[in-house]
Amino acid sequence: MNIRMLQRGLKYCGRVKAVRQTYHVFEAQRHFFVLSFALSKARRGSGYFNVIATDAVDYVQRRVGGTRGVTAKDLVAMARRTRHIPTTLAALNILYILVAVRAASIVRAGKNRQLFFSVRKSPAVRTSGT
Repeated sequence: MNIRMLQRGLKYCGRVKAVRQTYHVFEAQRHFFVLSFALSKARRGSGYFNVIATDAVDYVQRRVGGTRGVTAKDLVAMARRTRHIPTTLAALNILYILVAVRAASIVRAGKNRQLFFSVRKSPAVRTSGT
């Protein structure tokens, strides 16, 4: 990954309020940048970020668009033969990105705080960020 490509032209896509944290999603030319800050007062000002390829997000929307009750585990199982989704953390970040760009919504939090998402069908061509 080229860090200069990531930092150039970051566009704020939106905010996703999940069970434990709030995630802020930015879009660069070929990647999404998912940023989260710690909620505890002891860790105030700290947080973490993840970088996800736009190809992975597009892949997920094509494969599960129009599906309700999707979990991060479902995405990892679905993409086990591809390089798009190597871990459940990457899958969860992809789902948060889809929520931020209004292509999905969080349906409910299940047992053990597992999140279920409803993913909308993808438009014919994604116009931004490519």
